[in-house]
Amino acid sequence: MIESPVTRATRWDGWICGRQLWTLLVAMAGTFMSIMDSFIVNVAVPSIRTELNASFAQVELAVSGYVLVYGLLLVTGGRLGDLFGARRLFLIGTVVFTLASLAAGLAGDPVTLIAFRAAQAVGAALFYPQVLAVLQIVFVGRARATAFAVFGATIGLASIVGQAIGGLLTHLDLFGFGWRNVFLVNVPLGLLTLIGAARTLPAGRTAEDADGHGSGLDLIGVGLLSSALLLLSVPLTLGQQAGWPAWTWLSLTAAVPAAVAFLVWERRLAARGGSPLIDPALFRLRTFAAGNAIAVAFFAGNAGLFFVLTLQLQNGMGYSPLAAGLTFVPLAVTFSLASLLAPRLQGRYGHHVLTLGYAINAAGTLALLITAWVAGPGMTGWILVPALAVIGFGEGLGVSPLVGTVLAGVPARNAGSAGGVLETAGQVGMSLGVTVLGLLFFAALGGAHGTTAAPDAYTGAFTVTLAGNLALALAAMALLPPLVRKN
Repeated sequence: MIESPVTRATRWDGWICGRQLWTLLVAMAGTFMSIMDSFIVNVAVPSIRTELNASFAQVELAVSGYVLVYGLLLVTGGRLGDLFGARRLFLIGTVVFTLASLAAGLAGDPVTLIAFRAAQAVGAALFYPQVLAVLQIVFVGRARATAFAVFGATIGLASIVGQAIGGLLTHLDLFGFGWRNVFLVNVPLGLLTLIGAARTLPAGRTAEDADGHGSGLDLIGVGLLSSALLLLSVPLTLGQQAGWPAWTWLSLTAAVPAAVAFLVWERRLAARGGSPLIDPALFRLRTFAAGNAIAVAFFAGNAGLFFVLTLQLQNGMGYSPLAAGLTFVPLAVTFSLASLLAPRLQGRYGHHVLTLGYAINAAGTLALLITAWVAGPGMTGWILVPALAVIGFGEGLGVSPLVGTVLAGVPARNAGSAGGVLETAGQVGMSLGVTVLGLLFFAALGGAHGTTAAPDAYTGAFTVTLAGNLALALAAMALLPPLVRKN
């Protein structure tokens, strides 16, 4: 009897070996680069401002512009993968990302840096959705659960390690390049990923192969969705720094009719046999619809906590960026451990591993709230570590099983766009979390925005904001029943 590649990959109770192991490693390299680049620039901001004589607004745009463009194009990148093949889009995206990283590292002025940061985001938005498509198509059974567990652990490591790598590269000043190394490091990583992808990623079937006829990209859908996301994301990204002028509220209001117009167009296009950017039938899948709602609430709480905790550690407690980053390490460690443990627990508890994860996350958030309230002005990073470790463990159980469960019932021909939708939901959630919890934090701080507030005021604001964070953790739990109940 001849074994199939899938049989060989899954026969050891979820262990992945051979060619599929290399496929997983290449996919995780792409994941690591994409997520890391959202964080690696943060600690290099002072050096960039000094050398390029950049204003704070310009450097802020170089940081937030990546996240903004990346979030706008994820769904489009995923759909392009469905149409023309995940392997092809992964290769194209990696080339764009690597060349843009080289150009950003050589930038001689702020405007050039901003432009190539946006180009980096375009490349990442092309290759990153293909990671989820590859995991969904190539792996089955316990091997798929293992692959998504590694995916979750990689996200956690990239989020935390990105800032540490950025600080280390800037500090070491390799070859005298200083801050430029935070971009140039992507060049060898990108080339290695490109070579590995060319050799290991399967060609796969495209939408054209599956449907038996050509399917063009829904350009009207791209325009409508991009408009809706732009109207939503720009004020969420820049509004707080700008002081929430009138245009931010007008933009947020206009995002609603733009989103409605997009949904109406997609339904009409699908009804007449066209190829919509997002197949409306996906949202008739209970797990897909519920999972995206959970992703918004879960990642809002996650990103919001990271934001206010950083403010508390550095502004309220006077920690250096390095000391503040090290405080996150226990959370990153337990996140990664839980991600790797998730497949075994999922085999025993099924989808209720998500219930366990979100319950632990909520319990850890409550413990952090109580710790902050009791410690008051005497708060230290060490006091926060136990609660942060619990939060990280809960979050680790809540990421990879969520992704795997949401995408489990998605047809292979829609794997790329479905992955793009899920990632976009996470991006929107993160923007909402930072904005809403940031507003709550600064309101509790008295509107001082860190310029005149005393450390005691920061501690009080941090404690109040944790109550909002707990509400988001409980909201994610409340949204779980449609996802975990049996058909």
